[in-house]
Parts: sequence; structure tokens; C-alpha cells
Amino acid sequence: MDLRRLLLAIATASSLTAVVCGNMVFEVHNKLKGREDRSLAAMRAHDARRHGRLLSDIDLELGGNGQPSETGLYFAKIGIGTPSKDYYVQVDTGSDILWVNCVGCDNCPRKSDLGIKLSLYDPKSSSTGDLVMCDEGFCTSTYNGRLQGCRPNLQCLYNVVYGDGSSTTGYFVKDYVQLDQVTGNLQTSSTNGSVIFGCGDKQSGELGSSSEALDGILGFGQANSSMLSQLASSGKVKKIFAHCLDSINGGGIFAIGDVVQPKVNTTPLVPDQPHYNVIMKEVEVGGDVLPLPTDVFDGGDAKGTIIDSGTTLAYLPNEVYKQLMNAIMAKQPGLKLHTVEDQFSCFQFAESVDDKFPVVKFHFAGSLTLTVYPHDYLFQIREDAWCFGWMNSGVQSKDGKDMTLLGDLVLSNKLVLYDLETQTIGWTEYNCSSSIKVKDDNGAVYSVGAHELSSSTTLVMGQVFPVLSLFVYMLHSLL
Repeated sequence: MDLRRLLLAIATASSLTAVVCGNMVFEVHNKLKGREDRSLAAMRAHDARRHGRLLSDIDLELGGNGQPSETGLYFAKIGIGTPSKDYYVQVDTGSDILWVNCVGCDNCPRKSDLGIKLSLYDPKSSSTGDLVMCDEGFCTSTYNGRLQGCRPNLQCLYNVVYGDGSSTTGYFVKDYVQLDQVTGNLQTSSTNGSVIFGCGDKQSGELGSSSEALDGILGFGQANSSMLSQLASSGKVKKIFAHCLDSINGGGIFAIGDVVQPKVNTTPLVPDQPHYNVIMKEVEVGGDVLPLPTDVFDGGDAKGTIIDSGTTLAYLPNEVYKQLMNAIMAKQPGLKLHTVEDQFSCFQFAESVDDKFPVVKFHFAGSLTLTVYPHDYLFQIREDAWCFGWMNSGVQSKDGKDMTLLGDLVLSNKLVLYDLETQTIGWTEYNCSSSIKVKDDNGAVYSVGAHELSSSTTLVMGQVFPVLSLFVYMLHSLL
């Protein structure tokens, strides 16, 4: 059993029936971009908490897996139940299940500094909400058989424990998730799909007290428990999704379905990994390939490089980090670095960073290249001051030591495509404020893009957060 899979209960899709068809869309809001009070320490702490939850060992006594993590940088407003009620959930490629806090929850957050209204889901208040019992097929398949002590009318429970000591416990329910169906080019109508998800009954640690609290987590991991997997198993979606995060305007696109434009080159996913891991071959700085050991990217517990949209920065093994920084600094020998908040390498610079710093390229199996420009790996903290987004994972805690993980800093302004049907991942540079094209099972092609919804911005703490429109692209029902 893999150490990384943190969820003690997996939701399998064999007992699901989804009743949606067509093309879907729901909104995703940028959680951190534009916040004036966002400090370097807060950004690094976000990643540190997340890595503890992504990479920690837990007791897998019941044989389940999955690893809902802490915060993602984007959150979606989705409707759940009948009548539908809005919930704000973190969107994260490193998580598997959808879960929300429920009525009667112990230590669930009641307010959020994000300026959104938190809600507690109540299955009794929804005419379509049902509890999942321990003797149902969903629960027995989850635990590879009937649980000891299970009897009629006993709920199917879940328990998630994280590396920082935080935890969430609760029970599984089934209800409708409300989505916007794409009916044409940039046109939608409301529809829903039946999904089994977690109903949070008790939270501890950061999950109960985070100032960035939301109603739950919407995972886009590979496990059968994810909403994507559930809808795909019922034949309503293809198990393919893509995101395009716009670091310039703060919005972007997150689509589920067969993306036909733009085209992307791909690389195979490393099999039997809990995250989206790929094989990195080389690192190139300013046209020169770094002389790295051949096994340098297989250090730590992870195999390969983790692609994770829920992490902000980029983490490299000690040897890679040192050679990369030395190669970059060789292009600016007179630059004086200062350590800020004990972890960030920063400097004063008044000229264009793209003109004076080298381009970095990561080369992967399958001839796939990730090009990272200076304005991507450097971030500005004031008008004449910049910091590097590269972090040395060799000095992290034992859970994240020597891992290679690429986060939003280097994934932004690229369409990143996750094809779980062919077990590949790929990307291409793209204008994330534009639109993409997706195709349904009947061959119809629709344009979907960022910012076309009527509620295109959300006011949070005096700042306007751009919307990342999440287009859930459904196959047409054959019924």
C-alpha cells in the first residue's frame, strides 16, 4: 500500500448513477492573487502545510487510500442539493474526493477571512440527499468487503489524517451537484449530476481554524473517489481535464473533456503513484544543459517529478537547486542576493528581468519541454525588488526532502492537459484569458473560455478576485 495515499476511505464509482449530459461549467475563483496582505511567509507556509499533507505516512488499516490536502490557490462555487445551495470548495489536483462541512460538525470553521459566506451542508434539508450505509455496495467495495460490526442503518464513515496532525472525519452521502451545462459557444444552462461525497462531521488542526477557510475540497486526483472518476465511470465524461492559469490577469480556464484546441505534446505519467508524477530528464539554463546525476530526480520518497496546481512555488533537490541557481547567477555576476524571511533569495533590480536573466527549460520523457521564463520563476515584491521562486527541497522536512515538485509559479500561462485515459500529461504555452475548444462524443466542438460568466468577479476583502471559469465538459448521453 502506498504511503502517500492519506484517505482512509475511497469512494468507488461502481454504485453511482449520474444523470447529466452535455457540457458543464462552474466558476473557480482565485483565492490568493491580488491580496495586498499576502506575505512571503504566508505563501511559503501555504506550501509547507500542503506538503505535510501530501507526503505524510498514515495508518492504512482499512486498506483505503487518497490524500485530500490543505489549500489550493483556486476555489469553486458549486451548488449541492435540492433546492441547490452554494458552497465554496478548494480546487486541487492533489486531492481525490469532494467533501464539505456538514450541519452538526465539531470544530468546523464558521467564518473565513476570504470574505465569503461559509455554509454547512444538511442532507436532511435536501430532497435528493441520501446517506450511504455500511452495507451498501459503495461501502463494501470501498473496504474490500463488509466491515466488522456493520449492521443495517449504520453509516459508511470516512477518516482523513494529515501530516501536520490535522484531520477530518465524517460520513458519505449522495446528492446532486449543480453545474452549468455548455449548450453552445460560450453558452450554458443549469443541470446536475449525482455524486457520492464526504460530509464532514469533525475537523481538527488547520482545517478547523484556518483564516483561509472554505466549505470543503473538490479533488481532481486519479482515485475512483473523485467526482471526475465517478462521472466518467457512468459514461458521462471523459477522464480528461485541463487547466490554464493566467498569472497576468488572475483568471483562467479549467476544463473537463476532450480538448481539441490547442494541441499539446505529452509525456507518460509514472504508474502507481498517488500524484501526477512524470519523468524529468534534463534541466537547461540559457541553452546549457546542467551536468546532473542521472538519478537526481528520483530522490526522496517520490518517483519522478510531481506536477501540482495546488502548490505555489517550485521545489528542487539540493544538487539541482544549487546548479540551477549557480547557472542563473553566472549571467548576473554582480547581483547581490539577500535572504528574506529566512528562506527566499531576493535582490534589487530595476531593469527588465526577461532581458537580463536566462530562460530555464525542463526536459521530460517523450521529448516534452517545460519552458520557464524569468518573469515566471521570479516574482516581484516591490517595484525594484524580486525574489526567486525556486526552493531547495533538500533542506525541507523529511516528508518533502529531495522531492521535485513544480507548482503554479512555473505552470501558469500554459494549458496543462491531464489525460487519465491514456495516462499522459502535457502542456503548451497559451493565452489563458482566451478560449479553448472541446469536442463531445457526437463530434460537436464548442468554445469555452475564461471570464464569460455573468458573475465574472468576486469582491473579497476590498480586492477584486478574477474568476477562473471551470468548464466541466460532459459527453452526450446515449440514452
